[in-house]
Amino acid sequence: MQKLLLLGDEAIAQGAIDAGISGVYAYPGTPSTEITEYIQASKEAKEFGIKSMWSSNEKTAMETAIGMSYAGKKSLVCMKHVGLNVAADAFVNSAITGANGGLVVLAADDPSMHSSQNEQDSRFYGKFSFVPILEPSNQQEAYDMTRYAFELSERFSIPVLLRITTRLAHSRAGVTRLKSTTQNELKLPSNPQQFILLPAIARKQYKNLLSKQEGLEEDAFTSGNNVYTDGSDKSLGVIACGLAHNYLVENFEDGEVPYPVLKVNQYPVPKKMVQKLYDSVDKVLVLEDGYPIIEELLRGYLNIDKKVKGRLDGSIPRDGELNPNIVAKALGMKIAEGFASADSVAGRPPQLCEGCGHWDSFGALNEALQPYSGGRVLADIGCYTLSALPPLQAINSCVDMGASITMAIGAAEAGLIPAVAAIGDSTFTHSGMTGLLDAVNRKSPITVLLNDNSTTGMTGGQDSAAFGKVEDICRGVGVEEAHIRIIKPLRRLHEENVKVISEELEYDGLSVIITRRECVQTLARRMKLKHLDKKKANAKV
Repeated sequence: MQKLLLLGDEAIAQGAIDAGISGVYAYPGTPSTEITEYIQASKEAKEFGIKSMWSSNEKTAMETAIGMSYAGKKSLVCMKHVGLNVAADAFVNSAITGANGGLVVLAADDPSMHSSQNEQDSRFYGKFSFVPILEPSNQQEAYDMTRYAFELSERFSIPVLLRITTRLAHSRAGVTRLKSTTQNELKLPSNPQQFILLPAIARKQYKNLLSKQEGLEEDAFTSGNNVYTDGSDKSLGVIACGLAHNYLVENFEDGEVPYPVLKVNQYPVPKKMVQKLYDSVDKVLVLEDGYPIIEELLRGYLNIDKKVKGRLDGSIPRDGELNPNIVAKALGMKIAEGFASADSVAGRPPQLCEGCGHWDSFGALNEALQPYSGGRVLADIGCYTLSALPPLQAINSCVDMGASITMAIGAAEAGLIPAVAAIGDSTFTHSGMTGLLDAVNRKSPITVLLNDNSTTGMTGGQDSAAFGKVEDICRGVGVEEAHIRIIKPLRRLHEENVKVISEELEYDGLSVIITRRECVQTLARRMKLKHLDKKKANAKV
């Protein structure tokens, strides 16, 4: 058995490779990105022919993974928590179609919003869809549960949701590998109507899904993933979910917790395990790194009269991720408080990279908009979102992927003309193309600033699905050729760029201005590799 030092993300990736996947499908999003990158870089994955190209968005990734499952092979689909919103249509319905080959959906949640717009808890999607959920508490469990997730998926013919959070995704620990499993052979569903969700078929499939719930709860009881540990102090019982278990044991010497503890790693949580804990203690503390899903269930289905402590009663803060000190306070333990930050210490907000083309793109846009009132630039998610901060302060919204174009349409129809949509090339193919088609069909008087830096820059420079295709896509959905303008965002071209933007702002119709300049980070890496290749070539000579 091989021992590896892996991030939580990497442990999941290696677990999927060793589980015999034939494909991983994903759109890059922190904190899930490294899973796909690890598989893409894996020599074994290449030898096994594992498909690992980035998808245009989470919905297309989910649907492609369902297609591989339909054909009988194991597939992994990865996304961050808000990406599950994009994939929700396909995800929820995949519970009703069921799986043919093993189908595992990885959702990486981000409590405290380190790099996200919200801190939603993906477990609610699993509960809502009636699919089993696995929530590892460390890197070894992440590896083991990934493998188990595929076995569970094929045994119950159902997708499995694997939920992690940022701290587990991006922390590192030793992981012991097990013997790898070979990939499945091509095998179509024995029921040829399994994946046809016409109402008459879907109703039968839904009944079938509901009939699996008792077995899934029993599996969560017998699998060993949920562990009840008795304790001598019955004044309190603790339910610790996933990573929260680590924060609990860190507060006690040698990790010996004196209270009865139910460690939850698999859902649906068996009621008899919760009942056992409840019956043996005076009150219950629920530790969840995310929303109070177990706490709400506990207050509800036991019809309890004992005190339940957690996020809902203020024992745990309602927002943000957990840590050992928060858990210690909830346990009534004294903790050492650090000094508050001095008011004189200035914050250091993130900013665009030095030399980034977005500086010049939004600098030119700001100048072109000077004749108009403010609040006209609707944007969304990408590096360019940082132009909201000083000194540029160029954008006025960031709601979700692709919202810039559709929000600009709505603002223009409300009378805000001109309205500008600012979007990146990768976000455009993720969720912006359909909005652009709406703008064409509605003849919307908006200006789209399409920032093409030839990569998915915000998440580390992954390939952009739009590379080399942006103008063709705009033409294809019906944007007039005369109003597809291309500029190069450079300081020496500032006046020329302002002129182009000003002309399109005055145009009473739809225009797309493509600002094209390679990301400075990917350019630096490309030049470094080119230099190294040249040195190697010279050395051979």
